[in-house]
Amino acid sequence: MTRLSDGTQTPVTDSTVAIVAPGRRQRSAPVRDRAKRRINATLLHVLLVIGGIVMVFPFVWMLLTSFKTLPQLLTDPLAFLPDPWTFDNYTEAWNAVPFGQAYLNSIYIAVLVVIGTLITASMAGYAFARIPFRGSKVIFIVFLATQMIPAQVTLIPFYLLMSQLGWVDSHLSLIVPGLLANPFAVFLMRQFVLSLPKELEEAAIVDGAGRWRIFWSVILPNLKPGLAALSIIVSLGVWNAFLFPLVLLNTPDLFTVPLLLTSFQGQFGSVNYGLVMAASAISTVPMLIVFVIGQRRILNSMAASGLGGR
Repeated sequence: MTRLSDGTQTPVTDSTVAIVAPGRRQRSAPVRDRAKRRINATLLHVLLVIGGIVMVFPFVWMLLTSFKTLPQLLTDPLAFLPDPWTFDNYTEAWNAVPFGQAYLNSIYIAVLVVIGTLITASMAGYAFARIPFRGSKVIFIVFLATQMIPAQVTLIPFYLLMSQLGWVDSHLSLIVPGLLANPFAVFLMRQFVLSLPKELEEAAIVDGAGRWRIFWSVILPNLKPGLAALSIIVSLGVWNAFLFPLVLLNTPDLFTVPLLLTSFQGQFGSVNYGLVMAASAISTVPMLIVFVIGQRRILNSMAASGLGGR
């Protein structure tokens, strides 16, 4: 109850409190909002940490198992830490199969495919983004829709085509198609070209530059962030490719690292899992390092191209 100047008393209500102390409620609301946001952020970070641990745990288990001895794997296969630690698995795994040749094969295939993809995808992306021609949208949609077709569906026709070209059991069957047809790469480059201001082209046209001159001197230098991200994505895909090399390559000297790893498992998988894990680490660690180094560039490039919110 509150006493007025004439001596009467009135009950205290919410409206009375709001009139008497308007600042108290206004100050308490932001405090509650900040506390709520802090709790939500804490819960989100806890969930992300738990998800990160779940995703990293298999890789950590692979690395730890690769340092275990065969007696420990037989007597205590669920032990988390090696006891004792040994590097013999890596030495034996490297000498058991021609990993050096497989590394060279994977590296030079990845380098050629990446270079070719950067050239063809940037040119195609520029054409779809800036050069108007009849049916361009339909062609682009159809070309992009090929990503929805599983690779297993095209495996037999692709093998027959490579057989007619004489490219079976040859690295050409992996290099040429990889650098000529990559719908995702074309789509990514098109998005980057669309994000560039048209005034750059208009200024070049005023100076008398043609399409080729505009592409090589104006567009391509501004695509460097996207090209860097695309090179990492393509190299990861080529390095980890397994299905098509398995079908197309027969000679062990032509095997890539994932294909050689499968044959390694066939030899030792049922006997010594330490060797298998060491071989898996040898094949995985290089690309993991590349991804860790380039992940920020990939995320920044995706955000700059407009793919992050789509």
